[in-house]
Amino acid sequence: MSLPGPPLIDTHCHLDRFETNELPDLLDRATAAGVAGLVTIGTRLSEALRQIELTRQSRPGLPVWCTLGTHPDHAGEEVLPEPEALATLSGTDGVIGIGESGLDYFHGAEMRTVQQHSFRLHLRTARATGLPLVIHARAADADMIAILREEHETGGPFPFVLHCFSSGVELARCGIALGGSISFSGILTFPKSQALRELAAGLPAERLLVETDAPFLAPVPWRGRRNEPSYVGHTAATLATVRGLEPAALAELTTANFHRLFRRARPVAGSCGS
Repeated sequence: MSLPGPPLIDTHCHLDRFETNELPDLLDRATAAGVAGLVTIGTRLSEALRQIELTRQSRPGLPVWCTLGTHPDHAGEEVLPEPEALATLSGTDGVIGIGESGLDYFHGAEMRTVQQHSFRLHLRTARATGLPLVIHARAADADMIAILREEHETGGPFPFVLHCFSSGVELARCGIALGGSISFSGILTFPKSQALRELAAGLPAERLLVETDAPFLAPVPWRGRRNEPSYVGHTAATLATVRGLEPAALAELTTANFHRLFRRARPVAGSCGS
């Protein structure tokens, strides 16, 4: 059973990883759990139209938005557009961000150059459009910090969120210093994530977001099962505890933070029930 509670935004999930016929029940459960909006995240630009189509699953009280981009794991498999082309595509109704893009060195070093090139293209699109960049960072803290700082110094600021944060304190500090937000997933609830909870407790309140990254990384007590947006309340409850907040106050805070960062988030024209 999902955790009911105050309205929350699931700022990062992957609806394209679910079967189309599953989505009505999935969204019903999200609504029952207090989810008041969710963002389905692009991982391949070649599937951008699929992401945009998923925003038509919006319903009254539960808007579905999307982002467009290529995940670093797929950077070598995709034809990467120039920032101008991606910016044009991102002007479609329902698209509220760029990404996810970033660096992921977990599986080896052979794709680092390609990933860095792709990341810079996405980052420059975010700067040009003003849409926030959803950043994936795994086992690449030093290079991520270097690129974020270099691009900020040479090209100017850009909006971004470090999603599913489980990296080190130095990357968190860099992200905050450059104006970024930090989003926490079910990892925050895991027993061995005490250091991450301590980090979350000390971050600026106005930079905090919550997400599921569904269907991955289900929070306790659902760990090991397929994740879904209705479970975001469990992560939010843990974040509220470490921050010394009531769940309703945490929900109000993170929802306000979401709308401050994702400024184009609004009901999707032509969506279901609108």
